[in-house]
Amino acid sequence: MLEIAIMIEGQNGLTWPRWQNLARAVEDLGFAGLYRSDHFTNATPPDKESLELWVSLTWLASHTKRIEFGSLVSPLSFRHPALTARMAAAVDDLSGGRLTLGLGAGWQEREHQLFGFDLLDMKSRFERFEEGLEVITRLLKGDEAVTFEGKYFQLRGATLLPRPLRPGGPSILIGGNGEKLTLPLAAKYADEWNAIFLPPKEFARLNARLDEILAANGRPPSSVRRSMMTGLKFGGTKKELKEKLAVKNKKADDLRRKGLIVGVGEEIVGQLRALERAGLQRLMLQWLDLDDLAGLEALAKAVL
Repeated sequence: MLEIAIMIEGQNGLTWPRWQNLARAVEDLGFAGLYRSDHFTNATPPDKESLELWVSLTWLASHTKRIEFGSLVSPLSFRHPALTARMAAAVDDLSGGRLTLGLGAGWQEREHQLFGFDLLDMKSRFERFEEGLEVITRLLKGDEAVTFEGKYFQLRGATLLPRPLRPGGPSILIGGNGEKLTLPLAAKYADEWNAIFLPPKEFARLNARLDEILAANGRPPSSVRRSMMTGLKFGGTKKELKEKLAVKNKKADDLRRKGLIVGVGEEIVGQLRALERAGLQRLMLQWLDLDDLAGLEALAKAVL
C-alpha cells in the first residue's frame, strides 16, 4: 500500500512555532512521515527564515512517537561526513529508529556563496559526494575502525561510538533522477531511492532501470525502498483548486505531466494509485504553505 508523507521546504520561512505545529499535525492526522529540505536560505532573495536541519530533527525525534522523518536531502558540501554520521546515529537512537538520512551533493549556488561553502563544479561535486557516502556507510554499518584516504576526506582508524542502536544505523536515502550518476550511487549505497517530480510512466521506467543496476551489484530489488518527492496542488473543493491554479495561471493537466499531484478528492487518489502501480512505495507531498494546517487536515481526509 502506498504510504503518504509530507515534505516541507525548510528554507521558506520555517520557524519553531511552524515546525512544532506541523509536526503535531502530521503525527495526529496519520501521515506516514515528515521530511524537510536542508538549506541555509532560499534560492532567490529576499532571505527567509530557516531552522537548522539537525537541531530541528533532534526536537522532532523527542517530541513525536510514530512518524518517520528525515532530510530531503542534506548536502555533503555543508558538513564533514563523519559529523553527519555521528549526528544521524544519535538522532536515530533518540527517535527509536525513525530517521531516514537523505544525502545529496548540494546544488544551490546562492547559499554556498553567502555562507562560504565550496560547491565545486559538477564532476568534483559528485566525486566528493561519493567519498562522503563511502565514509558515512562505513562508519554506520561496520564495527571496524575506518581508515579512508580520499581527495576530499581522510579518516585514520576512526570508530563511531556509541554504535547505533539500529543495526547499520539509520536508513540512507539518495535522491534524484539521474541515470548515469544518481541511480548507480543509490544501487551501491542507499537503502532508499527518492525520485523527484515524475509522472507514473517515467517513474516506472527509472524504477525498472534501478532494478537492473541493483542486480548488477548483487543486490535484490527489495533491498532499496522506492519513494518520490513531488509538488502538490490540492483543493478541498473544485473552486478552491481553481483559485490556486489561477495564481500562476497554471493548467492542471500541464502540471500532472510534469509529475505534480493535482486535483480534489478522488482525482488525487487516482493519481496516487497510478504511482503505486508503477512501483512507488512512499510519496512525500510538498506542502508549501507552512501555516495551512486546515488544508493539511483536508488532505488527510481525502487521501489517507
